[in-house]
Amino acid sequence: MRKIDYHVEIEKISSFVTEYLESTKRKKYIVGISGGIDSALAAALAVKSIGKEKVIGIMMPYKTSHPDSLADGKMLCEHLDIQQYTYDISPMVDAWFDNHEMDATPLRKGNWMARIRMCILYDLAAKYQALVLGTSNLSEIMTGYFTQHGDSAADIEPLGKLYKSEVKAIAKIMNLPNKIINKAPSADLWENQTDETEMGISYNQLDEILWAIENKADLDTFDKDTVTKVYNLVSQSKFKRVPTPLPEAPCSL
Repeated sequence: MRKIDYHVEIEKISSFVTEYLESTKRKKYIVGISGGIDSALAAALAVKSIGKEKVIGIMMPYKTSHPDSLADGKMLCEHLDIQQYTYDISPMVDAWFDNHEMDATPLRKGNWMARIRMCILYDLAAKYQALVLGTSNLSEIMTGYFTQHGDSAADIEPLGKLYKSEVKAIAKIMNLPNKIINKAPSADLWENQTDETEMGISYNQLDEILWAIENKADLDTFDKDTVTKVYNLVSQSKFKRVPTPLPEAPCSL
């Protein structure tokens, strides 16, 4: 696994976040706060970069969301002393599934929730002349562990070059609440859902294998079946990481 200077990385990302906002002439960043470590770190880096007055945290629970998610999200906003709002997305989600797609799977419902949340963020971004601050890390991006046009939709991705284990290390340096740092990673899309259970691998092991794959390093020290699992996650999600395909340009007469 790579070794990086976390303090240097904090400063580099902070400059990136500041400079990009200035280049767009927008006034603030708005971020969906899930109660998890990724959104917590993204918000904290934005506060460090541009000040707490220019960061807005949005909590968007569904009726089956774990109560700790909202509580931890509010705790994070209070910890950072940023403006916060809470919107219950249950009526918006249920209006579709209760009336049209009653037999939808939990995955479909979870993806719908992620996209509803992003619609809310972009509408509020227009209201506050803000940019949507992304919360995806490199581990999620490489394995496709995100919802297209949902949590993957953002104007800037400050964590996009950090593996999940590196996100955790930087969160500790930035003194984020221990409860958020140490909780099991979860998108909280359905009851008792956790990232590592769904993927079938811990983030620490995933990150080591992802780094080895990306850098063509020796993979013999890892379990062969686990390496195959990670390769499959990367290859099967490739379409989620490329721009929308277009046909070739029309031929001129």
